[in-house]
Amino acid sequence: MTATSPQQPGDELSWRTDPYSDALREGRGPLYLRRTDGWLLPLEVERWCGGADAADMTVLRRCRGSVVDLGCGPGRLVAALAALGHPALGIDASPAAVHRARRRGGAALCRSVFDPLPAEGGWGSAILLDGNIGIGGDPEALLGRVRDILAPEGTLLAEAAPTEVEERVEVRLDDGNGGSGPVFPWARIGVPALRKRALAAGWEVLEEWSCRERYFFNLRPLDDAGGAAEPG
Repeated sequence: MTATSPQQPGDELSWRTDPYSDALREGRGPLYLRRTDGWLLPLEVERWCGGADAADMTVLRRCRGSVVDLGCGPGRLVAALAALGHPALGIDASPAAVHRARRRGGAALCRSVFDPLPAEGGWGSAILLDGNIGIGGDPEALLGRVRDILAPEGTLLAEAAPTEVEERVEVRLDDGNGGSGPVFPWARIGVPALRKRALAAGWEVLEEWSCRERYFFNLRPLDDAGGAAEPG
């Protein structure tokens, strides 16, 4: 399938629809991403609405300086980062997610990752967990956008899908009970594919690890000459 622009309005609108907002208000699913061929991917609403778990903490302990959580959802990571002493900001296109993140005491803004963000070019770390590497349906475009957000010596902590997959698809949010939202572009990308796409987009893989059957990368942008930026 031809990749769709990550900035199209339907992508942001999809996370404002009732199935997602209702699930966050209730703190539980069921909630799915439904492909146009009918295939369903269950979304882990209960985990998102809980506290940071052991796998999350392996990521958060690798963060440096100020941290921006891209697609922060209901804010468990932003809250945990604040508890660790990091200045942290969550970004999410869903008003319900931002509201819940703020209720937890985290700082969060309702906007797209592709909108102008505070302190662009100065963040020490960025986070893309819980499938958010798929935002916009084009991982390389998203990785390019994250380079603009980070400081030159910043790092990206990203999560890969637990299967060897690389697909760009159109999906909709579905509550399993007849409620659904508009179609929007999404991507799923496993460990080998994320490694390949990161290198193609100008990132150095600093580290790969797994915890509780979740798979993570620590990435650093390369400079224009192909070398990693040195910490200032």
